[in-house]
Parts: sequence; C-alpha cells; structure tokens
Amino acid sequence: MKSEPATRFLLRLPEVFAPHAREALALLEAETPTPLTGGWFITKLANAGALSGNEAVLFIPWRLPLEHSWPCNPEKTEAFIEKAAQSLAKKFAPRNPQAVLVGPLDAGPQNRYYKSLASNLRGRALQLFPKLPAGSADEQNPALPSLFCLVGKEGLFAGISTPREANGFHPGGIKFIKQSGGAMISRAGAKIAEALHWLRLYTDPPPPGAHWLELGASPGGMTGELLQRQYRVTAVDRAPLDVRLRRAEGLTFIPADAADFRPPPALRYDALLCDLNGDARQSLRAVIRLGTSLNTGGLIVFTLKTPGAESPDAILDLCRRIETEARGSGLTLVAKTHLTHNRQEFTLCWRRV
Repeated sequence: MKSEPATRFLLRLPEVFAPHAREALALLEAETPTPLTGGWFITKLANAGALSGNEAVLFIPWRLPLEHSWPCNPEKTEAFIEKAAQSLAKKFAPRNPQAVLVGPLDAGPQNRYYKSLASNLRGRALQLFPKLPAGSADEQNPALPSLFCLVGKEGLFAGISTPREANGFHPGGIKFIKQSGGAMISRAGAKIAEALHWLRLYTDPPPPGAHWLELGASPGGMTGELLQRQYRVTAVDRAPLDVRLRRAEGLTFIPADAADFRPPPALRYDALLCDLNGDARQSLRAVIRLGTSLNTGGLIVFTLKTPGAESPDAILDLCRRIETEARGSGLTLVAKTHLTHNRQEFTLCWRRV
C-alpha cells in the first residue's frame, strides 16, 4: 500500500532553542504550527520534501510525517491502549514497517506515567502486528521504514519514516545514553556517547582499537568514554585531565594548546574529536591543520560552538561559513545535528577524503 506524500509533520525543537522557535519554524515556511508539550509542534509544510532541502532543519533534530493522530487525554480515555493499538495495526500493519516504536512526547525524567504508557502501548501493538524484522530500536536498518509513535497528554501521534529521515533510532530521537564506565567525569562523556550512537544512522563509527586525536580534552569526559569503548586516545589540552584518567591504558596526554600541537610526521590517526571552546572558525582551522594526520577516510567529530550568534539566521550563517571552509579543505560532510546533550551548539561529522 503506497501512502500519499505527507504534508503534516510532527517536529521537535530542543529546549535551548525555545526562544527562537517562531523564527526557526518561519525559516521552514511552516504553516500555523501548533505547539505541544516537550518542544513538539504540529505543522504543515508545502511538500513532503521541504525538510530535506532546508538548512533550517538544523534546529529540528527529530521529525516525523504525521499520518495518524488521536487528540485525547489518554489518562481519561477508557481502554486507551487497546483502542490505540488496534487503530495503529489497522492503519500501518499492511505497510510492513521494520519496527514499531512508541515513546513519550515529554521525555523528562519526571514523566513516568507516559513512559510507562508508551511501553505498554508498544507491547500491545506488537501483539497485533506480524512479526517484525527489528525487535528493538538498535536493530533497525537506518534506511528502512519504521512506525514511530509519540504519546502525551495531548493524545497519540504516529507516522512512518526511516530512522535516517527522522534523524534518530528512537521516537523523538531522545535516548538515555548510559556511559560505559564508572563515575561521569563530565557531561561531555554523554555527548560523545550519543554522537557515536547517532552516527550509526549515516556511517560506521571507528572500530575498537582505532586511534583518536582529541582536541580540548580537559577534564576528560569524552576521553574516558572513548577509552571505555576500547579506543586509543591522544588527548591534547593545556589544562590537566581528571585524576581518574592517570595511567589509563591506551591514553597519551599532551599538555599543550591545540594551536601549537604538532604530531610526529609519520603518525596517523583514525579519527579526530574537537570540542574546543571559543571561536568556531579558529577551532576548525586547528582541525583542518591536524586533519592532515588522519588516515584517508578518517572521521572528524566537531562541536560547532555558537557564542555570539543570537538568532537562527546568525547561527545558520556561521554554520554555512564553517561548512564552506571545511569543504574547501577536502573534508566531506557526513551529517550534522543538535544532540540531546548539546547546549547551544551542534555536532558536525566529516570524512577526510
């Protein structure tokens, strides 16, 4: 059964960009967006491909064609789970999605009711669908369609999308990322953990044993996460790393400014990670210079900081300049997004050609 092109979308804007929501949605030419809880909006776009060709989608880290909605208060709706599951199966089972995934509109830690409701609804829906190829979110093929559903105090919202088109394996793109080892040194550890998970939508992350060059490593949140994933890390920073990383296996710490660091000419890295603070263009120039020490096809994970960019237009202009300079230096953009653990910053990934 072939569906008609969708014109209604369910879009999520990160809380950090809430003050700019009106401007960001205007750049998408969204028609009369209706706000929901958790930073979600229902809106109409001119056509189903409007998101893929618009740079303002950078502010929309998760999006879904809205093909089914049931406005209601689930807490007060009799037999909500059964009725919702039956309607989902009737409408979407003939389209053979690879997975059925349900999440809460509000993914905050206090929202236990709707997290439980989402889990129970998925369990009942799976009983009504034929056996699915992907039994969990992480088993999905990024390029195959899945049924994504969101449930909250405003009702049930659902649609079919590939994880890559939605920009996440989970409904809403939000997933608690458990860091691999021990106490968290800094929140940056969760950021690289999330980035490596998200990257699987677009490319294979480096295999265990790969050698990372990390710029701006202190205090070591990302360093520790990479080490726990069995990577080797050369960490560069003027400030020291957390004492918990002393004598860590696989770690080489270089107490230097990234602008002054010169790796041995014969040394090659498999990946480069840059989370430097300050001017994004200066950070990129350090990446471009040190990127010559990457193996061909080496991965670059770059945090684009946006201090001083106070509007969506200014942020997009900065991003445009960064991408142009990177492209001119032989870097191929893989993907870009706003991660759950990002603040007013974005994660961009390139390959060195």
